[in-house]
Amino acid sequence: MNLTSLQAISPIDGRYRKTTEGLAAYFSEEALIKYRVFVEIEYFISLCETNLPGLENFDKNQYTALRNIHEKFSESDALEIKETEKVTNHDVKAVEYFIKNKFDSLSLQEFKEFIHFGLTSQDINNTAIPYSIKLALAESYYPAITTLITKIEALATEWKDIPMLAHTHGQPASPTKLGKEFLVFADRLNIQLENLKSIPNSAKFGGATGNFNAHHIAYPEVNWVSFSNHFVNEILGLTRAQHTTQIEHYDQFAAQCDALKRINNIIIDLDRDIWTYISKNYFKQKIKAGEIGSSAMPHKVNPIDFENAEGNAGIANALFEFFAAKLPISRLQRDLTDSTVLRNIGVPFGHTLIAIHSTLRGLNKILLNEAALHADLDDNWAVVAEAIQTVLRRENFPNPYEALKELTRTNSKINAASIAEFIEGLAVEEGVKAQLRTITPFNYTGIF
Repeated sequence: MNLTSLQAISPIDGRYRKTTEGLAAYFSEEALIKYRVFVEIEYFISLCETNLPGLENFDKNQYTALRNIHEKFSESDALEIKETEKVTNHDVKAVEYFIKNKFDSLSLQEFKEFIHFGLTSQDINNTAIPYSIKLALAESYYPAITTLITKIEALATEWKDIPMLAHTHGQPASPTKLGKEFLVFADRLNIQLENLKSIPNSAKFGGATGNFNAHHIAYPEVNWVSFSNHFVNEILGLTRAQHTTQIEHYDQFAAQCDALKRINNIIIDLDRDIWTYISKNYFKQKIKAGEIGSSAMPHKVNPIDFENAEGNAGIANALFEFFAAKLPISRLQRDLTDSTVLRNIGVPFGHTLIAIHSTLRGLNKILLNEAALHADLDDNWAVVAEAIQTVLRRENFPNPYEALKELTRTNSKINAASIAEFIEGLAVEEGVKAQLRTITPFNYTGIF
């Protein structure tokens, strides 16, 4: 299939391919097949390591040749397995036959029946898929989100001393520092990222219905629970669910989806805030030669990166939410609905990566318009009313809140002059007035 980006149905594999193509190593059909082969090979080697009767004479020098089967897995290998699947109509069985053919070529025929020994398909799927998710997080997602957080923290440092009018309920509020507002998002992302990292990559490994029936009937003397815990936890680096049906219960994967969704929500919140700051002219955007903002209005430079990020994070969240709600539910000991759903797990990861990269691209394009921030502060001297009435409360001045309320709501325009006039008319000590005179919208910014 010679698919080009122009022919792809999904924008992940089309328009945004450059951003998401790295995810093919974890979530493509070829990747799924490769990780199935990986689990099957490592399982066979682990059986050999236990000196299981029937495998005690296996030449351990062959381990390298066996591992080459998955380490050197190629597109042609994947195509061979897909051709077999046309006959078997069973994807995991096709993997088993592929490995058996490899054993033939290595003159290991006498050991072939220990491939996939005692297992059901979900022992392979429910280890291969969590393994691919683990790698995707470690090698693709974590570096991307960390880069975004680092950029946000850098902007927070750069703008730590820039005063800015805050807005609560969309109305002018007590001033803040621009850098501190960026730190809010960095802190939130860091906390949720640590929460995500703490969730184990859970896997199922226990035979047809989770009870090691086939394993136990063949080798009752082997502690299969201990064996499988070691294999899944130590060899694969996952966390084995101890009591399952035929499939992994997906509760931990649901938790990962929820955690990824929370991080995306923070990114959306950031995107919307920056979008609004641009609309207020607090930020301008770097202009790229030849770039067009509007097909009709030549002057426009639109905040398209933040809008793109918001849209993609929203799509990702819709899928993460569906996965978290659907996958933990399966009729009796299993139904097949999880199978087709799991084939889509790369999709929200793709949209999430697009959102992260779009946000980062947007942040790299914004230019601080300090004059606009200054003008907005100077146009809203009423915000120092909180400071004045709080100092007057300290001095036990009668009804200070009400006095400032009357001032700020009756005058048509509050400015530096009207505030100064109000202060001079106060019946308080000169030292208090001196303090009040120092308060401006530019320095009433708290301790951050």
